Amino acid sequence: MELWGQLVVFAQIVLINLLLSGDNAVVIAMAGRRLPPAQRRRAVWWGAAAAVLLRCALTVLAALLLDIPYLQTAGAVLLFVIAFKLLTDHKEEVSAGAGASTLAGAVWTIVVADFVMSLDNVLAVAAVAGEDTALLLIGIAMSIPIIIWGSSFIMHLLDRYPILLYAGGALLGYAACEMALKDKGLAPLISVLGERGSLALPFATVAALLSAALWMKRRSRAHS
Repeated sequence: MELWGQLVVFAQIVLINLLLSGDNAVVIAMAGRRLPPAQRRRAVWWGAAAAVLLRCALTVLAALLLDIPYLQTAGAVLLFVIAFKLLTDHKEEVSAGAGASTLAGAVWTIVVADFVMSLDNVLAVAAVAGEDTALLLIGIAMSIPIIIWGSSFIMHLLDRYPILLYAGGALLGYAACEMALKDKGLAPLISVLGERGSLALPFATVAALLSAALWMKRRSRAHS
């Protein structure tokens, strides 16, 4: 590949990582915001490390996995559940004794969500890089600072403006529905929905997610 072609591919990989690493950063920030300040940095680093390792592992399997019918739908349901859990969890101070289990729970949430969301990311970068292993590895490595910086920044925003938590949940809900719409197993159903239905469904999913989360929070407050 000529130098100019490599530069173009590199620019495409940068753009893809900027666009597709955002949801991973949102998950890490939403899961980590419930931790004491001393453990937040550890959650960010562990979460980012897990995301990068998953992308490396999934690079070989991504194309095969995305061809399995209903796998993306299962992932979409799981991501929807994670988004709902993160929206309905209360930010509570934890004792020093409970810190380790809370950190482990946050990291586990991050790992599961990253596994679901990294499939499209890896496939997009692999498609651009082609057989150029060096560019592919650069693309994966570039996600490290993006995720770490992005999740830390988003976490500070969530502390300052808690209402943004619902924006993060909406983003994850939208991503979950978009993932399901790409599932080849659902192609007949998607064709019945038509173009307008397919465009409206992600927004309807977000509305249902936010409504359910708000209802659950009001119910928990009423019983407390």
